[in-house]
Amino acid sequence: MTPAGARVPPDRSILRGFRPPADPSKSPMTRHDGRAPGEMRTLRFERGFTNTAPGSVLACFGETRVLCTATYTDGVPSFLQGKGRGWMTAEYSMLPSSTNTRKSRDRAGRVDGRSVEIQRLIGRSLRAVMDFKQMSERTIWIDCDVLQADGGTRTTAISGAWVALHDLLTSMDEKRILRGWPLVGQLAAVSVGRVDGMEVCDLDYKEDSTAEVDFNLVMTDKAEFIEVQGSAEGAPFSRATLDLMLEQGHAACNEIFAAQKAALQAR
Repeated sequence: MTPAGARVPPDRSILRGFRPPADPSKSPMTRHDGRAPGEMRTLRFERGFTNTAPGSVLACFGETRVLCTATYTDGVPSFLQGKGRGWMTAEYSMLPSSTNTRKSRDRAGRVDGRSVEIQRLIGRSLRAVMDFKQMSERTIWIDCDVLQADGGTRTTAISGAWVALHDLLTSMDEKRILRGWPLVGQLAAVSVGRVDGMEVCDLDYKEDSTAEVDFNLVMTDKAEFIEVQGSAEGAPFSRATLDLMLEQGHAACNEIFAAQKAALQAR
């Protein structure tokens, strides 16, 4: 068994795409797109999507597509200078044509509040599975650009960014510029919620826009939570609803972990 966060060796027999199987036992009810309540959309992590970044992954959750890249630069922020350890930061943006109506570009000094919130979440989540003492004073940059949005862009970005980070660290390790392997765990994120009185996971835009309850979960492969972010959009919800959504989210993250490993073993 590969240790959590360890570099995954290549295995060309495994395909890059991954479709989690439906589990009919979860519920007989179906959603507007035919999925069972606990069923995810088709997952895909296409590595090497661009050839200019050591870590470059097109992450797809259904029709949501996010380009996640990972690069590094020498040096760290001023508050870490002289401490002999590395750092990581993240940026997130949506292309103007990623939504049905054109979205204005984020510009220097004019990044919208949603983008700021999401890029902080991405950076915070990835830092939770990194041991920066295994790096010298270098900064890793994670860039997540939404090419097409159909719900769950932040969860798609986090899940794809972990794969891009793994590829970057592999490249850095091959160049012998790491003290040791810094990645200490696997990371996945998924949305869960309540739509039309039914608890569901991996909401698309149609579901997200009408959800009665909406949550985003970020988890490690040790079943530990990094972020539980959500609220009711109208009436309060029960503890039983919360427990069911957390259970669905945990199962979905396990499917994402499997898809990430499959992508890493594909080449």
